[in-house]
Amino acid sequence: MTLLRSTVDTDGEEYQAAAASMAEKLETIAAEAAKAIAGGGEKSVARHRKRGKMIPRERIDLLIDEDSPFLELMPLAAYGSQFQVGASVVVGIGVVEGVECLIVANDPTVKGGTSNPWTLRKVLRANEIARQNRLPVISLVESGGADLPTQKEVFVPGGAMFRDLTRLSAAGIPTIAIVFGNSTAGGAYVPGMSDHVVMIEGRSKVFLGGPPLVKMATGEESDDESLGGASMHARTSGLADYYAHDEADALRIGRRVVARLNWRKKGPGPIAESIDPVFDPEELDGIVPGDLKIPFDPREVITRIVDGSDFDEFKAEYGTSLCTGWARIHGYPIGVLANAQGVLFSAESQKATQFIELANRSNTPLLFLHNTTGYMVGKDYEQAGIIKHGSMMINAVSNSKVPHLSVLIGASYGAGHYGMCGRAYDPRFLFTWPSAKSAVMGPAQLAGVVSIVSRAAAEARGQQVDEEADKAMRAMIEAQIEAESLPAFLSGMLYDDGVIDPRDTRTVLGLCLSAIDNDAVEGTSNFGVFRM
Repeated sequence: MTLLRSTVDTDGEEYQAAAASMAEKLETIAAEAAKAIAGGGEKSVARHRKRGKMIPRERIDLLIDEDSPFLELMPLAAYGSQFQVGASVVVGIGVVEGVECLIVANDPTVKGGTSNPWTLRKVLRANEIARQNRLPVISLVESGGADLPTQKEVFVPGGAMFRDLTRLSAAGIPTIAIVFGNSTAGGAYVPGMSDHVVMIEGRSKVFLGGPPLVKMATGEESDDESLGGASMHARTSGLADYYAHDEADALRIGRRVVARLNWRKKGPGPIAESIDPVFDPEELDGIVPGDLKIPFDPREVITRIVDGSDFDEFKAEYGTSLCTGWARIHGYPIGVLANAQGVLFSAESQKATQFIELANRSNTPLLFLHNTTGYMVGKDYEQAGIIKHGSMMINAVSNSKVPHLSVLIGASYGAGHYGMCGRAYDPRFLFTWPSAKSAVMGPAQLAGVVSIVSRAAAEARGQQVDEEADKAMRAMIEAQIEAESLPAFLSGMLYDDGVIDPRDTRTVLGLCLSAIDNDAVEGTSNFGVFRM
């Protein structure tokens, strides 16, 4: 065993200041998450309950195994937009009858559970997670279809939601729909394209067009029950496979459907027993300074998330601003790449490339811990080949086939975000700490670049630079980029799968590795041409 040491003084002034800064940021995130949990608000929730219905998280609680965790994903979707935080749908991974499932639950307390542009993006990301990790999908359906005022942004791309369900089925990944209320218009295709469908007596209503639309289109008089009620679909159309008496019964039936799937994981499973870290994960709230310009050692994070704080560092003396090495998390083998001093140089890029190749040879998943300002710039570094070396690292990340996990714990700027497997590079899961920031570059640097370009343009025209206007412009740009770099904004844009409490990192990663294990874990030796 190679035990990582810790030099953190948890009673020290620096640690306490960092912990206080993290606590403040966690409060901000919690306040936004509370908006998602509140759904459509007290009146809407009360009206829903008066009808004898559960809210979506209550349905999920009854669906998943007792005392098992539910890893909610993308809870801050739509933050900063005109739509309710959470995007009127709850998404996450839960264990049902011992099987890890991707659960998608419409929130009917928010505009009847209709799908707005952010709902669509969130569900498409959920489908991607199910496909990549071979997770059965359970849809808890109660939706009025597309949000009509935004139909131009939902209708055309929205077809991908139904396409994905059929592709999951074709790939042998089961899809289950439990219908709790209206499932109208495009929403009717969720049960229509699912492998297994549960409907509830007197509750479920599934039709392409409700009575008013049918009247307008054909002149036919009809009612909800004869047009699309659960009884009709169970006895006449055959759309319903199971007929439930109430919501609790429908969830019970849903659990029995999963129990009969005969589901087996294809992954190698954990290779050892899970061992708690020697150093307490609860101390992770004070590791990252409130000011990201202050450096910190990522090994202080690694030693608090890996089994037994046991870490075999790879090329420890070479390319020292990137820490790489081998460990286990909850018994699963993992390769770790963690930024140490922010900047990536040629040596770090070459080191990362070799490490990624080795992980693929040994079929070992990779964990990227981000705290980078990007690849080094300057004449000497350009002449030494920083472009080709950085490209080599990005090439390796792009073509690596082992599962990738990314956690933004500090800065994640520029192409360094790409080289450390940012969202565009398809990590299986990507999470953000409240301390993180991500953008094309830091706010001050970006404002400075714009100022330099603006000054050069003015001088080329023979004009005098207005110093006050330049100062105001820089301040405005810095404020904008700062706001757009923050975790809540990034999460609202679905650039991550959630903002997590640092102290939950080990648990979250363990849940993700277990979900990943539903499919085979295989690397590759087929990379693009590495420019030497």
